[in-house]
Amino acid sequence: MAISTLRAGDEVAGVFACTRKDRLLSRAGAPYLALELRDRTGALPARVFRDADLHGGRFERGDIVRVAGRVERFRDELQADLRAIARAPAEEADPATFLPVAHRDLDELDGFLEHLAREVTDAPFRRLLDGLLADGDVRTDLRRSPCTRNAHHAYLGGLLEHTVAVATLAVESCVLHPRLEHDLLLTAAIVHDLGRTREFALGAEIGLTDEGLLLGHVEIGLRMLDARAQAARLDDARRLALAHCVLTHHGAEAAPQRRFGSAEALALHRLNALDAGIKGALEHGLGFAAA
Repeated sequence: MAISTLRAGDEVAGVFACTRKDRLLSRAGAPYLALELRDRTGALPARVFRDADLHGGRFERGDIVRVAGRVERFRDELQADLRAIARAPAEEADPATFLPVAHRDLDELDGFLEHLAREVTDAPFRRLLDGLLADGDVRTDLRRSPCTRNAHHAYLGGLLEHTVAVATLAVESCVLHPRLEHDLLLTAAIVHDLGRTREFALGAEIGLTDEGLLLGHVEIGLRMLDARAQAARLDDARRLALAHCVLTHHGAEAAPQRRFGSAEALALHRLNALDAGIKGALEHGLGFAAA
């Protein structure tokens, strides 16, 4: 049952994302819930008038909910009058049902990522990437994660799409500028947003994990890379060069000296901004500011 197909008089029974939840009072002083239900086809205002506080204790804004009610027309707009609403069981709460998903084929993007990683010939950096791509959880997270909450690539699979784009730009930049250290720049491009895989909480909306809220994706990514760098036996020079690229990929202001320490770090910053800016402009218009 898709929201876009509902008409006045229809019974509504199914699982939706709850993206608004307000407890209000009627003119008579009785509490009621004002809600918004969403799926990938649209949004529908909803109200719970009977036993509002009882139902309100069964879910929160941002939950995937199971509802039962009837669609009515109120002031020339459709809304649902709900008899029941509660948080949906975990097996029914797949965010992919409710959140936007990349239009590009994720299997194809996965293949591009593997191909790009094979372009790295430096043994320590290659061990790092081989270990990363051999981790099933990381591969799943890359395919599932958005790149931002509401800016560029703000959909499931957006992180993989952006990573492949920046890494492809890195390869081309090294052809144009042979003095760039190819393996460092390409490795940095592949891992620069790794922290995004633990930044977001996926439900009715793209939210933030506690880790994402308190640390941010750059710090999360540096911590993830530090552990993997040790396992891949990266020497200090490689580890620091890679960490600096990741640290400054949103700008030199993040560095202690507020400047880029390598041409590769500068290149990654520019390439990341290029893909983010173009994608954001295509999705949100030319007034978009890259995140």
